[in-house]
Amino acid sequence: MKKNVLALLVASALPIVCAKQAQAAAFALAEQGVSGLGNAYAGAAAAAEDASTVWWNPAGMSRLPSGIHVQAAAHVIIPSTKFTNGSSANPFIGTGNGGDAGDTTVVPNLFAAMSLNPAWSIGLGINVPFGLKTEYDSGWIGQFQGIKSEVKTLNINPSVSYKLSDQASIGFGVSYQRGEIDLTTGIPAAAGGGVNSTSIDGDAWGFNVGALFNLGPATRVGVHYRSSLDYKLDGDTSFSSPALAPRNGNVKLDLKTPATLSFSAVHKLNSQWELLADATWTEWSKIDRLPLVFTSGAANGQTLDTLVFNFDDTWRVSIGANYKWSGPWTLRFGVAYDQSPVPNAETRSVRLPDNDRYWLAFGATYQMSKVSKLDIGYAFINFKDAPINNDQRSATPVPKGLVNGTYEATVNVLSVAYQHSF
Repeated sequence: MKKNVLALLVASALPIVCAKQAQAAAFALAEQGVSGLGNAYAGAAAAAEDASTVWWNPAGMSRLPSGIHVQAAAHVIIPSTKFTNGSSANPFIGTGNGGDAGDTTVVPNLFAAMSLNPAWSIGLGINVPFGLKTEYDSGWIGQFQGIKSEVKTLNINPSVSYKLSDQASIGFGVSYQRGEIDLTTGIPAAAGGGVNSTSIDGDAWGFNVGALFNLGPATRVGVHYRSSLDYKLDGDTSFSSPALAPRNGNVKLDLKTPATLSFSAVHKLNSQWELLADATWTEWSKIDRLPLVFTSGAANGQTLDTLVFNFDDTWRVSIGANYKWSGPWTLRFGVAYDQSPVPNAETRSVRLPDNDRYWLAFGATYQMSKVSKLDIGYAFINFKDAPINNDQRSATPVPKGLVNGTYEATVNVLSVAYQHSF
């Protein structure tokens, strides 16, 4: 019975989890599970109160009641990204500010955890860890640096936990990811005109490991590490201009995703209040310069384009609280400060015009019965104004102009999850 339930979860999740993604922190998506969203994911590696702990810290499965716990969640992400021109310049300049480059989307995830005996538990997560989509109006002023950029991923993460004692547990998981990147870029008329469209995909493997400790009857702490994944992406590129059609062919790109390390704590203040905190380090410096290289035709071995990010490592810190209201209701609150990996205006990309951001989050859990509960959450994410001064007028083989100005961005996230236990 238990094996059949887990097999059904995998089969039912695959059709929906490959949906388009939206931009979050850089191109990582924090939206994994809903109970944590109401706390701005404060205490995520120590909370361990539902099946989403499979993602945040698999050691937390040891805290769940015996049986099978299944959680399905959907996150409506509504980003707004608007550019205001300053002194952009190019001999072949476009016109317009590109409109709103954000794109509303729904991001699903599915988690399951099952106890095998008092010591061992297993779990499975099917989710979307990375996603990005920016799309500007055709012919906008920065079209030669980017028109459309989209990242789509699927992560399948089986996990296991072992309860060492009543005070400590450990967990381990393996991740298989499938990723796809689609890029559309304008080409100056002097270089052939039209647009270049590139689509590449590939897969990668990684792991995660965590531990959970009770420091006393009211306090527990968690630590969780998620490894980098080494993607080898390949696909094809095409040019809309007949003059450039002979360059159509195959391309490749190598990408290493950032590793993360989280430290979380949860403290039960009294019968009604619970306090949460988290600090997460992300190794964004793994993403520096990404050459997109031809692998076929007369241009074999030549570089089609180099995506320059020069990212820095970052920290995300958050605090939150839960309030046991009345009857089946628990109310949640949280704030967070999330650093951007973008170091300065000169390296800020039109494909990812990211900056530091602040989270303000609210949520609630309604215990519908002994075996079912409903979570809802809302977060407002406000980005600092992001200046850009990306000068590619001397880029080779095609000059891409100077994009100079300021980005303003916000994100609204509305999420709902249902968990059932068997």
